Amino acid sequence: MKIGIDIMGGDYAPQASLKGCLNALSKIDKGVIIYLFGNKEIIQGTEYWQDVRKNLDLGTFVLVDCPETIAMHEHPAEAIKLKPNSSIVMGLKAHKKGEIDAFISAGNTGAMLVGSVLIVGKIQGLQRPTIGALYPLMNGSFSFICDVGANMDCKPEHLKDFAVLGSTFMKTAFHIENPRVALLNVGEEKGKGNQQVKEAYELLENTQSVNFIGNAEGRDLNKHLADVYVCDGFVGNILLKFGESFYDLLKKIKANTGSGLFQKFNFETYGGTPFLGINGNVMIGHGISSEFAFENMILNAQDLIKNQLLKKIQSQFS
Repeated sequence: MKIGIDIMGGDYAPQASLKGCLNALSKIDKGVIIYLFGNKEIIQGTEYWQDVRKNLDLGTFVLVDCPETIAMHEHPAEAIKLKPNSSIVMGLKAHKKGEIDAFISAGNTGAMLVGSVLIVGKIQGLQRPTIGALYPLMNGSFSFICDVGANMDCKPEHLKDFAVLGSTFMKTAFHIENPRVALLNVGEEKGKGNQQVKEAYELLENTQSVNFIGNAEGRDLNKHLADVYVCDGFVGNILLKFGESFYDLLKKIKANTGSGLFQKFNFETYGGTPFLGINGNVMIGHGISSEFAFENMILNAQDLIKNQLLKKIQSQFS
């Protein structure tokens, strides 16, 4: 198994990404090789170079020199076109060619989304890929919310596809046999909401591949009413950022964030989220990811490859 990582992506790169790779070595399966996509000169100038070089000699790391970097502020589509030698573009191209089994980045999210669609490509039969986020529950498990920012404006059929993608993800990643899928709405009644969700409700009622249970309100999230909650990226991104604020708030009031439910609100616990609907295993992390987040992204990418998430999603749309 070969996992590629964008060493230049994220606010604390390359130190955090390199340290995360080194930390993951003691936890990943034997035989897994981590491909480091980044500027060779910059990587050699870090405090971790000696450890990196040691693992290059051992064959557990492979360094792919990428002289260009896509910055966080750059326009996604233009950057993908104008920087073919960037770590994001070269990593995605290597994944497309089958040289690596997954690619991870905490860099420019827009560039990762655009690049994934243009380079790796969408799964045939799917209109829109989606990014989801895990929502922690009192019983120690998670529910999954999608979309959380990849698609701000959605048609009803896009929401239906998100339901299929989210359901397949929860079956694969958390081994839930028949995930319950709900449509996030302003009320539980069938006729509630705007035209988008009303039409999406009708589509989901007739989608046999998902266990659709109807509408869910925001207050239902903590009740574990469903395993997957479907919404457009505008609603989902606001909800995601609100959830992340809980962890920051608790840290400020010096609550016990080291264990239990509140620790799960820390996005770094899972690391990143897969871009579902792409013809590959692409994982996107938060821009402020630390070494802990990078380590967990690598471990979760390994699990998704082993559990054949991509093949299972492809079969749903074939």
